[in-house]
Formats: sequence, C-alpha cells, structure tokens
Amino acid sequence: QVQLVESGGGLVQVGGSLRLSCAASGIKFSFNPMAWYRQAPGKQRELVARISSGGAFTNYKDSVKGRFTISRDNAKNTVYLQMSSLKAEDTAVYYCNAVDIGLWGQGTQVTVSS
Repeated sequence: QVQLVESGGGLVQVGGSLRLSCAASGIKFSFNPMAWYRQAPGKQRELVARISSGGAFTNYKDSVKGRFTISRDNAKNTVYLQMSSLKAEDTAVYYCNAVDIGLWGQGTQVTVSS
C-alpha cells in the first residue's frame, strides 16, 4: 500500500516535549523531500518543517525554529518531528507530507495544555 501513518501525538504540558513519527509505505521514500504541516481549529494548514530527501537540508516555520527538529531515517522509511518547549499555540493536528508526490497522512493530534 501507499501511505503515510503518523504517530506520537497526544497531550503534553506547556514546556514539554513530544516526538512525532511518520512511517511511509509503498513509496521510494529516500527520493522524496518530506514535510510536516499542522492545522489548528479555524485556521489554515501551515508548513511547519521540511527536509530534503537525503536529510541534509531543512527549513522551518519561523515560530518553531530552535524548538522543533525534523529528521529522517531513510533505512526505516520514517520522518520525525521532535518538538520541545511546546506552547499552547502549537496545539493542532500534525500531518506529514511526501512533497513531490502530494501524499498525506491522516494526521495526529497534539494538544499542549496551559
């Protein structure tokens, strides 16, 4: 099958950390740049982080720089989003995306308590 499956979401306190994972199946994972997006209620989906196919280049939304780290393990066909110093405004559904082929996961909820 061709799919992305996110995991690792949940409830965390302000200032806490959480690591999201996205496991890819049925694609040439190592050929694809990957990205994490998020969408909060009533807001548009926004790009959070992006990583090149080999993992050498990354880009982040300004508000998460220094707090979030995107990484990938091509041997495991998995992309990660390590989130630290979480804020209430980080609360959203987080989605992974295979950039070049427009493939999306179903999302994982991250709720940061305040």
